[in-house]
Amino acid sequence: MNGQPISGASAEAGRARRPGRSRGFAAFALGGLLLFVTACGGGGGEGGDSGDGKGEKDGGKVENAASQAVVTVAPKDGAKSVATSGALKITASKGKLTTVDVKDSKGNAVDGKIAAGGTAWEPARHLAGATKYTVHAIAKDSEGRVSAKDSTFTTLVPKNTFIGHYTPEDGSTVGVGMPVSLNFTRGITDPEAVERAIKVTAVPSVPIEGHWFGNDRLDFRPEKYWAAGTKVTVELNLDGVEGRPGVYGEQAKTVKFTIGRSMVSTVDAKAKTMKVVKDGKQIKKISITAGAPSTTTYNGEMVISEKHKVTRMNGATVGFGGEYDIKDVPHAMRLSTSGTFIHGNYWASAGTFGSANVSHGCVGLRDVRGGYDKNMPSAWFYDQSIIGDVVIVKNSDDKKIAPDNGLNGWNMPWAQWTK
Repeated sequence: MNGQPISGASAEAGRARRPGRSRGFAAFALGGLLLFVTACGGGGGEGGDSGDGKGEKDGGKVENAASQAVVTVAPKDGAKSVATSGALKITASKGKLTTVDVKDSKGNAVDGKIAAGGTAWEPARHLAGATKYTVHAIAKDSEGRVSAKDSTFTTLVPKNTFIGHYTPEDGSTVGVGMPVSLNFTRGITDPEAVERAIKVTAVPSVPIEGHWFGNDRLDFRPEKYWAAGTKVTVELNLDGVEGRPGVYGEQAKTVKFTIGRSMVSTVDAKAKTMKVVKDGKQIKKISITAGAPSTTTYNGEMVISEKHKVTRMNGATVGFGGEYDIKDVPHAMRLSTSGTFIHGNYWASAGTFGSANVSHGCVGLRDVRGGYDKNMPSAWFYDQSIIGDVVIVKNSDDKKIAPDNGLNGWNMPWAQWTK
C-alpha cells in the first residue's frame, strides 16, 4: 500500500473530475455565446433599435437601398452621326434631375435648362457638327437618394455647308449708320433657325432687330443711328444650324466693332450743296453736282460701304453702255450696290459745282486729276469720312433708294423692319 495508487473509489473519483471540468467550460462558453448574441442581435425590448443604424428602421425602410430615380439620355451612349438639333434629350423618371452637364471635347458647356418639375432637360440651342459631347446627369428620388448617368455621343459630319459673309470687319471703327450685314453662301429656307443662332448686342444697350432681304441676306440695326462710341458684339453660332435641308452652317465666331464719331452729310440736289455735320455741329458746306435730269440721283439715307482713293468707273457696268469709262476717278466712296458713289470730279469745270447737275446719278465734288491736292473739297471729304458714315440725299427728282440697295436699311420704317 505504501504510496501506491489504489484502484477503488479514489481512482474513479479522479476520472469523474474531467467530465466536471467539461461541463463547466461548456456552461461558460454557452453563457458567452448568449452574451454575444444579445450584444449583436438586439434585445428586442420596447424602444430598441438595430444598434448600428444599418438595419431596418421606420417601419422597414432600408436606408442603403438603391435610388429609385432613373436617368435616361438620348441619344444612346457612343452614338455616331447624331443630328445637331432635336436629338439630345435627358429625362428622369421616379425622381427629379438636379444636375445636367453637357460639354464638347474642348470643355465648352452647352447651355440648357431643367424643365419645371425636374423631369427633363434640353439644350438651349443646336449643337455643333462633327463634335464629340459628354453628358453627366444626376437625379434624386423622393428619399433624396442619388442616381447618375454618364454617356458620350458624336454629331454628324455635314456634307453640305454654308457661311455668312459679314460686314463690318472685326475690330473696325465705323460710322453711326453701319448695320451688321450677313450674306449667306446658300439660300436659307429656315430663317428662324439661322436668326436664332446670331446674337447682336451693344454697349450702351439698345434694341437691335434683324431683317431678311430675300433668302440669303440678313441685316441687323437699331431703330435710329448708333450712338457715337457704342461697342457692338456679333456672335455667330452657326456651326451645326440646318439652314436648309441637309445644309449646315460651319461658323462659330465673335465679331466686335466700335462706332466712331457721328458724321452725317446732307446733299440737297436742288440747291446743289452738301452740309457736313459732325457730332451734331455743321463743319462744312460744299458745292456739289448731282444727277442730270435724265440720270437723277436717288433720294434717301445712304451708308458709305467702300472707300477708294482711285477707281475705274465704266458706264457699261451699270447700264449706261459706252457713255463713259473713266479709269482714274479720285476719292470714290460707294453709296449703293447699283453704282451710286460720292466721288471727286476733275473733268467738269469749276463753275459746274453748285450750279448744275451733270452726273449719271452720282454725287460729284470738285477735285483734280490724281487727287493729289488736299485742298480740294473731294479730298477733304474723303479724309474726314469712314465706312459707315451717312450721306442723305433730298430734293432729287427720283425715288427713294431701296433699303437693300447697299447698306441702306434706314430707308425702311422701323415697324416694317421688325415684321
